[in-house]
Amino acid sequence: ATTAPRIAPTRLALHHFDASYAPQLGERWPAVRAALLCEHKYGALLNNFACVDRLAEQLELLHAADFISEAAEKAQLLQQGTEGEVKRGECTSPEGSDGDGMMAPVETSPLLRAPVSSNIKCYTFPRGDITRFRPAWPDALGVLSYYLMDAASLLPVLALNVQPDDFVLDLCAAPGGKTLALLQTGACGYLAANDVSISRTKRLHQTLNSYIPKNVRETVSVTSHDGRVWGKLEGGTFHKVLVDVPCTTDRHSAMEDDNNIFHKRRTKERQMLPMLQLQLLMAGILATKPGGEVVYSTCSLSQLQNEYVVERAIEIAETQFNITTHAEDLSHFRTLFQDTFSFFPDCRLGELVLPHLTANFGPMYFCKLRRV
Repeated sequence: ATTAPRIAPTRLALHHFDASYAPQLGERWPAVRAALLCEHKYGALLNNFACVDRLAEQLELLHAADFISEAAEKAQLLQQGTEGEVKRGECTSPEGSDGDGMMAPVETSPLLRAPVSSNIKCYTFPRGDITRFRPAWPDALGVLSYYLMDAASLLPVLALNVQPDDFVLDLCAAPGGKTLALLQTGACGYLAANDVSISRTKRLHQTLNSYIPKNVRETVSVTSHDGRVWGKLEGGTFHKVLVDVPCTTDRHSAMEDDNNIFHKRRTKERQMLPMLQLQLLMAGILATKPGGEVVYSTCSLSQLQNEYVVERAIEIAETQFNITTHAEDLSHFRTLFQDTFSFFPDCRLGELVLPHLTANFGPMYFCKLRRV
């Protein structure tokens, strides 16, 4: 008997994506598919702990720009415009009154409620520019100047909006890009970085050793616990929790056969991903203080791994743990970052960055929950 030919995991992944994402994304899917199969675009996350002279100036001479500071400037302009409209309304519009001469409260725009962190700086090349950043170089103490990563990976960190002295948990932290970004805020009162995989935790240590001075590194608690039981280990402890779960890593699955979750021997693991993701998100919710916030994120386009997981977690938190959580409106991210990323406009919950040939970041899904 002849053995059936082995189908490459990348081919299996693309077959699965065609079947799943074409109905979900409609006419957008062919362009997204093409982008997934083209070179990934990166951003350079500046390392505030490195002492490199005129680094920003050098990057700007290459025509790169800090997309976060640009978004902050846009938010400021929008805020000024909104405040001007409110003041004009107070002067001219009777609709602002509740009928007894008192002004009715004006609902605050999400743009005004969620300032963009000015401490995180990430440079990207303009849309359509496929220039690569050169490898980072060390300062006099051996600390590297910037970290190359998918710039869309910073959006969950920005959504978390860490405030001074917050206790922060990065539940699935390796290889460390988001942990590094959390440290750049300079706001974490305490940071716990966890990953269940010991080999991936070693990569996390390597990242911290390369980018963070020893005195700061020693303030980060790095562990290798099973994230699904974190709520039992340190329940109700953290102000902010980032749950960046294992997923089908769509771009990697479409491009690389090595370590591909669409390999036949990993079929069961892949099928169980939504359950694992739900368990991790529940652990993140349970680890959060009342009034605290959780950001859930994946690098997949899959609704089964994105909105469906969040919706189920909200339901379970309410029915089984009597914990009420609300999904926050993140639509202002589309407004602030539309010059850098391509967003899918039809998510039921959260936001999704779509790969696009002119802005080939993502995919990156993120949703923010507030524990009441």
